[in-house]
Amino acid sequence: MKDFQAMWQKVQLFYHGILEKGDKRTDNWLLVYSPVPISCVFLCYLIIIWVGPKLMARRQPVNLRPVLIVYNFAMVCLSAYMFYEMARVCWWFYFSKVIELCDTIFFILRKKNSQLTFLHVYHHATMIFNWWAGVKYVAGGQSFLIGLINSLVHIVMYMYYGLAAVGPSMTKYLWWKRYLTTLQLLQFFIVTIHTTYNLFADCDFPDSMNITVLAYSLSLIILFSNFYYRSYLVEKNKKT
Repeated sequence: MKDFQAMWQKVQLFYHGILEKGDKRTDNWLLVYSPVPISCVFLCYLIIIWVGPKLMARRQPVNLRPVLIVYNFAMVCLSAYMFYEMARVCWWFYFSKVIELCDTIFFILRKKNSQLTFLHVYHHATMIFNWWAGVKYVAGGQSFLIGLINSLVHIVMYMYYGLAAVGPSMTKYLWWKRYLTTLQLLQFFIVTIHTTYNLFADCDFPDSMNITVLAYSLSLIILFSNFYYRSYLVEKNKKT
């Protein structure tokens, strides 16, 4: 019993340490002060991925064309706003990662289960925690560059998805999907180079955060490179 109480006290101290060591300016922001709410969002996300396809198995795909058009172009506008005002909207960038979990829900409702790849789930699920930590502990400074680049990429990405949602009539104008993936890879290389430089530069940005960002960027380079290879190079060889 005493061992359990001692362990519980350590857990409490660790949890309070997480709460109190954050940036005090962001304590009152939605989903920021404690990791519990965003962890609940994450668990709900995993439950939806597990249960959703089972619930949709005997149902017809849901026609979400109007919703997708509004959603994707709304994300274009939000990404453009964040790109323009990045230094001021760190929280909005974090919250946009929560909104983007809708991407997965739309795939499930449309019975596009082939889109629920490890890359898709890993990227969406981890970004909410990465940016929770970013807003909680380092809201500003070097964090803005990552958000700035990613917002620019998402302007292009959601523009593509928005046009694709219009229907088959737009297919002939969407030949540039391969270059969208290239742009996504380019952002990860830029973040990797920038973060590596930060590790050796005289900068107050925490090295622990730099190491986390570096490891995460490298993981995305590997996963997106594999996606690029399988989607464009292997498929091209099959056609020839």
